[in-house]
Amino acid sequence: MKLGDLLQRMTTDSKQQTRLLLQTAAAACIDKKGEETRILELDPIDSGLSDFFLVTSASNDRQAVAIADEIEHRLKKDFGVFPNSVEGRRKGDWILLDYVDFVVHVFLTERRAFYDIERLRKSARPLTPAEFDAELKTALTEKTVAVRKKVAAKPALAKTEPPAAKPKPAAKKAAAKKAPAKKAVAHKAVAKKAPAKKVAAKKIAAKKTPAKKVVAKKAVVKKAAKKAVAKKAAKKAVAKKPAKKAVPAKRAPAKKAAGKKAAKKAVAKKAPAKKAAAKKKKRS
Repeated sequence: MKLGDLLQRMTTDSKQQTRLLLQTAAAACIDKKGEETRILELDPIDSGLSDFFLVTSASNDRQAVAIADEIEHRLKKDFGVFPNSVEGRRKGDWILLDYVDFVVHVFLTERRAFYDIERLRKSARPLTPAEFDAELKTALTEKTVAVRKKVAAKPALAKTEPPAAKPKPAAKKAAAKKAPAKKAVAHKAVAKKAPAKKVAAKKIAAKKTPAKKVVAKKAVVKKAAKKAVAKKAAKKAVAKKPAKKAVPAKRAPAKKAAGKKAAKKAVAKKAPAKKAAAKKKKRS
């Protein structure tokens, strides 16, 4: 899709969206008994300000506030659109709802006659809500017809396009010859690379193995040295301990002789007493 077509489509879609919002707002005015509801389609010169004015009248300030609230509620509920600004709600004699692409004016009857906004915008095209609805329907039908025509034209274009040219047999043969040659070259390259990789791997393995053996030998030597140091330390500890004193062998016979002497003395003391006792018995 070209840039111009895309921009045109975006502008038409935005205009239709604006017209739908405006139609909903006009319906809310009619439901709340707004009087002399008119839609002013502004001149393209004034399109920088807005595209449409929706003007309606109310008999009192409460009715004017009710109409403004209903418009705001419906557009929020149905389309998720909020007004850019709201003015005059407190007084209620002229309430303005600014939705950027269109502006809603809710007047009291005397205020509308005083300002006469239709006279100020003489270049605008006034429309009733019924006329506006009819124009919107015709625009939608024209759009649907145009889309259907485009969809129907696409298959016709596809049929008229010429079929793609088939490749010539000479080109096929040349391609078939080139393919085996490419495969042979690839096989040779792979075969050359494989022995080189194996030799490199063997060299790396040969370099790594002596280093591993040296490391293992060093570990064994360290363990043996540690064991020797531990044995020496144990021997020194045993040598430092004091030896138990041996009991002399001569003391035991001396003790026995002393015991025998004491026994003999005790017997010698008891013998005279026994003899005296025996003599007394005999005398008696």
